Amino acid sequence: MRLLHTMLRVADLEKSIAFYTQILGMKELRRSKNEEYRYTLAFVGYGDETDTTVLELTYNWDQDGYDLGNAYGHIAIEFDDIYKACDDIKAAGGNVSREPGPVKGGTTEIAFVKDPDGYAIELIQKKEDMSKF
Repeated sequence: MRLLHTMLRVADLEKSIAFYTQILGMKELRRSKNEEYRYTLAFVGYGDETDTTVLELTYNWDQDGYDLGNAYGHIAIEFDDIYKACDDIKAAGGNVSREPGPVKGGTTEIAFVKDPDGYAIELIQKKEDMSKF
């Protein structure tokens, strides 16, 4: 068994795809439309769906926004250099909502960005030894 994908509902599919591909460096893997039920699914990720977990961006044609609720936390992505990543994200027009630095009470370095729909994405500095988490 393995984790396949996480689904996010998005208000503007093209804007969301641009954020995840052009700002966070993912690739659009596939897209499908359902005319009868009026939605489009786009899958984005850093690798092929056969061996990596990806994001499913769901665009419901007749919906222009969502209440994110208070149960959702965030998506976490590991980066080799979160400081450079945040600089690149800001330069591309992205929203860095928490500048890079150590997590409160710890040493792991993190940052947060928000996607076009306001979803939180945690950037985590890659560590050499993952057993230290």
